[in-house]
Amino acid sequence: MHISTTTSSQSKLLAEQRRRKVTDLLEQKGQVTVRDLVERFGISAVTARGDLDALAADGSVIRSHGGAVRRLEASQDYPLRLKEILHRGEKMKIGRAAAELVQANEVVILDSGTTTAEVARQIKARKIQNVTVITNALNIASELMDASGISVILIGGLLRPVSCSFVGPQAENMLKEFHADRLFLGVDGFDLDIGPSTPDVFEAQLNGLMVQVSKEVNVVADSSKLGRRSVSRIGAVEKVHRLVTDNRAPEEFTSTLRKKGIEVLIG
Repeated sequence: MHISTTTSSQSKLLAEQRRRKVTDLLEQKGQVTVRDLVERFGISAVTARGDLDALAADGSVIRSHGGAVRRLEASQDYPLRLKEILHRGEKMKIGRAAAELVQANEVVILDSGTTTAEVARQIKARKIQNVTVITNALNIASELMDASGISVILIGGLLRPVSCSFVGPQAENMLKEFHADRLFLGVDGFDLDIGPSTPDVFEAQLNGLMVQVSKEVNVVADSSKLGRRSVSRIGAVEKVHRLVTDNRAPEEFTSTLRKKGIEVLIG
């Protein structure tokens, strides 16, 4: 019995040491795959997944398909390719629910981001006719360029490579000439006191203008964004008409929004 207990303690210690090394590796590389851990530590895929699940459970990392990425801070600007692998399932559901709101003959603004890109894919899949999409995002324009029944207006300006989006005075001047029925706004944080926010000040300024020229404002954000604050405020909570999120959204957060007269749609 004594040998068994000692062996168990040693195994636990080895696992903790390995997981600390995994965390260090994530800090250096930003993301790791199960295969990376199998090769680096000489462990089985099952053990590697167990390590990543344990680290995700205590909030140290975020699990992604086939691996994990380091926990993201709302105040930091991360590349689109990194954001694309996070909360993929939730974003697909949010995209479907948001796209269901779009009707024929509407003008829609799609802000830059991976969740709004999913909204674009779902609008395209629905084959809605005579829809005009205004966007400042290259990836969204590319997604919709061959969609029948959809006209795309790409807002130009200063290109932000990290988000594949255009911002700045030129983008704002162009946007002022338009009016939209619905805005789908991707955010890095949505706080009950300060409202939606994003890391880049130029992006926030353009987003604020999108809010002004739209009849209806829909924030599309997975539950990890709720209750978080980023650097640049986009606008007041009261400017938002609807939040489209996933079923992990905190009940306290969604009920407070509803009390403020803001609809909450769960994808």
